Amino acid sequence: MEAPRPRAPYLTYALLSGAAALLTLTAAVLPRHRQAPPPPPQRPVSPALVPLPRAQQGPQVDVVFVLDTTGSMSGLLEGAKRKIWEIARYIAQGQPTPDLRVGLVAYRDLGDDYVTKVFDLTDDLDAVYQDLSAFNAAGGGDTPEHVARALHDAVYRVAWSPGKNTLRIIYLVGDAPPHTDYKDGYDYRAIAQQAGERGIRVNTIRCGQDPDTERTWREIAARAHGEFATIDQAGGVVDVHTPYDDELARLNGQLSATALAYGSAERRRVVYEKARAAA
Repeated sequence: MEAPRPRAPYLTYALLSGAAALLTLTAAVLPRHRQAPPPPPQRPVSPALVPLPRAQQGPQVDVVFVLDTTGSMSGLLEGAKRKIWEIARYIAQGQPTPDLRVGLVAYRDLGDDYVTKVFDLTDDLDAVYQDLSAFNAAGGGDTPEHVARALHDAVYRVAWSPGKNTLRIIYLVGDAPPHTDYKDGYDYRAIAQQAGERGIRVNTIRCGQDPDTERTWREIAARAHGEFATIDQAGGVVDVHTPYDDELARLNGQLSATALAYGSAERRRVVYEKARAAA
């Protein structure tokens, strides 16, 4: 059995120790018949005033997933959800551990229940998973969707981290090309170009095999310095069920109940409530 890997500490504190400084006096500059005066006493320094070494910080990573939730995605939506969650988990497991925040933008088309639903960036991946799981496919009708509005909201309605060292990524996931006949001021080409200029990379993931979607998805990725990929009807993930799933879920619930939360009182309360709900 492989030995468990040690977890690197998030904060490193140095042990503070003091030592008396040795003061050297030059006898040549002092009269021989006078004894050199004792050095002035050193004032003790409070440990609270001694700066501690800064904790090692992981990279800041902001990721927004833009997902088509129209009726044409009904056979693809679950696979797309799994692919989105797989990407989020992969990023979160990076070394050093990144300071990861995830946002969601669900989109449909004009005349549907909504055109976009925006969930701002958060480091609460449990909340992200719940919001993602609640998405369902409905609406649409014609093949194109309002992709340009979704991209605009991902670029401009999300509170991206301002630091220069932040990695900012959008994943556009869908099976249909954008509408280009709407006269509402949203232009997917211009928005993709602006995203690249703002340091936001747009990666595009086509669901299914529509050639028009591939063409526009490649164009969007190229304008925003991203990459293009395709996933199949199952989202590229094989879901295997075993006779042990129920027992593993029960044990996982018991293990989660032993977790110790950290952070503010409000943060700990939220974690404990989620643990009770999952038990």
